[in-house]
Amino acid sequence: MSSRSMMIFVAISGFIFVALGAFGAHVLSRTLGEKEMEWLYTGLNYQGVHTLAILGMASVMQRRACIWFYWSSALMALGTVLFSGSLYSLALSNLKLWVYVTPIGGVCFLIGWALMLVGALRMRKRAERHE
Repeated sequence: MSSRSMMIFVAISGFIFVALGAFGAHVLSRTLGEKEMEWLYTGLNYQGVHTLAILGMASVMQRRACIWFYWSSALMALGTVLFSGSLYSLALSNLKLWVYVTPIGGVCFLIGWALMLVGALRMRKRAERHE
């Protein structure tokens, strides 16, 4: 994922985050049950956090390409689609099939954060060598 692709994902994800949050608060809250609204808000929470994380990595990659941040952002983007998307689908459709997709997205998030850590540790080492 290039920094341009990352920024495109961030823009789309941020738009969906705000639109779905507003739609959920003003429209869906009247028709969905408490459990479904919890699923919706959990999906929004994770989408918002991971969208910001990808934005941060895109900013870093503007200055220096990093394969670890590339893969981290790709896995976080996939995690957002799978984790948050499955929770949105579960809330709106109540099809229990989606409960099997959610943990896959969660694993993508975890791997993405681990890859970000590796990238950050390797950046520090590289910077120390140049001093």
